[in-house]
Amino acid sequence: MKLADTIQFASGSLRGSPTRTLLMMLAMSIGVAAVVVLTALGEGARRYVIDQFSSLGTNLVIVLPGRTETAGIGPGLMSGQTPREITLEDAQALLRSHAVKRFAPLTVGSATLSRDALNREVVVLGSTSDLLEVRHMGIALGRFLPAGDINDATPVCVLGNQMKRELFGNEQAVGQWVRLGDRRFRVIGVLASQGESMGMRTDELVIIPVAAAHQLFNTSGLFRVLIEAKSRDAIEQVVRDAEAIMTERHGGERDVTVITQDAVLQTFDRILTALTMAVGGIAAISLAVAGVLIMNVMLIAVAQRIKEIGLLKALGAPGKQIRHLFFAEAVLLSGIGSVAGLVLGYTGSFIIGQVYPMLPVSPPWWAVLAATITALGTGILFSVWPARRAAKLDPVAALAGK
Repeated sequence: MKLADTIQFASGSLRGSPTRTLLMMLAMSIGVAAVVVLTALGEGARRYVIDQFSSLGTNLVIVLPGRTETAGIGPGLMSGQTPREITLEDAQALLRSHAVKRFAPLTVGSATLSRDALNREVVVLGSTSDLLEVRHMGIALGRFLPAGDINDATPVCVLGNQMKRELFGNEQAVGQWVRLGDRRFRVIGVLASQGESMGMRTDELVIIPVAAAHQLFNTSGLFRVLIEAKSRDAIEQVVRDAEAIMTERHGGERDVTVITQDAVLQTFDRILTALTMAVGGIAAISLAVAGVLIMNVMLIAVAQRIKEIGLLKALGAPGKQIRHLFFAEAVLLSGIGSVAGLVLGYTGSFIIGQVYPMLPVSPPWWAVLAATITALGTGILFSVWPARRAAKLDPVAALAGK
């Protein structure tokens, strides 16, 4: 029997039991669709995190107060000590490293931003003029913080785009005065709209000089220091130099944590990739369930088609040909179910992407390929027993319906 005849015979058998065929295809398509949708969500989460970290800047090294130990708790915390502060002088000392291009100290707090009768609570970021380049921010109106002495507490501020709209509407904001807490600041610029980055909406920020932030919040320590290395190859040198400089300035004590953007990104990438594969594997279990369904239904089909199989064997069809007929049915079931599952999965991914546009939902190619191959393999594998059982039937007994 030619291949075309085998496929025609198998498709005819499937059309002969439309309800049974539809249920088996539905089971297979749901399994494939589950793999596609779940891996698309995992891949979307991975890409979202990567995009968020990329928006922080390039060649970035971050210095944080306190030493993070591999056990998860620093020795200072066990004794009730608080981490030593990183001061502005500490941050300036980082420029002793020839691998450092620029740095931006950060102090973070919250205060009430008000203009006339309008007021709201905002996140206030204290930094320097270099933050614009380090964080790849953009200015929509006016200018950013002035360059100069890092200890200069000039009462100027840069508003996030949304803050400008809420306080000034269509009016001119640059040159106007606003109040932060109990202090007045002159607006010198408005940030370009950038949305959310690492859980912080830059459109809702107010940025002031770091020295002014220390006065506003009555503090002298920095939340962290962002360092931009001169090149990607210089990142490791910056890490070594930053640790050495901080250790020297803190009396030989290693009480800061220095992390790189790439290291954090790689960690998240590994975690989210493993998570994507795990949820894809869990969804793939449904394909095995669909395979068992195919096996059970085909076993019933063998019992129902004993006379048909007996007639084929009486006409000279060898056992191998009988097995091929059942394999062809399994391939058609799995193949059509896989295609339907892919269509369903991509449709589901598209809908999720429309509901959550910030999440770049897209099924990875390896998941689509693995789901299709698994579906086909499962269908063929679980058809082996029914096919062998049909091939071993005695033609005389089969024709007699025994």
